[in-house]
Amino acid sequence: MLTRADVDKLERLAGQLEAHHKEISALAKRSPIDAVNEFKLNFINVTLKEINVLFGEKNKPLPNFDSFDSDEVRSNSDVTFVLASYLQAAEKFRADNIYRDGSVWLYKILEPGEKIRTSPPAKLKG
Repeated sequence: MLTRADVDKLERLAGQLEAHHKEISALAKRSPIDAVNEFKLNFINVTLKEINVLFGEKNKPLPNFDSFDSDEVRSNSDVTFVLASYLQAAEKFRADNIYRDGSVWLYKILEPGEKIRTSPPAKLKG
């Protein structure tokens, strides 16, 4: 179960992951082996570090990975791979923490009486 703050953080971070993935994927299509610049990598690392805290060790998509080392050059395709893994993990984490109540989907919330609507799990969308 999540707190309202966890839900807010999950939705914000999932949106950031999607934006990062879209940007780096576009670069990877043009030049997959080119390096991601340090400016973008810093923003990506902030997002990854925050979502790792929310996920905890058991929900991290890539064991032994927390963020990109700023001393190593990472290609567009490397970063795209990691972001895609995190996007999938974020959706699984969300799906594990929601339920259907009639025709609506809600987050499983710790606060009694609190209801936060969401969309169905991605695998159920038609």
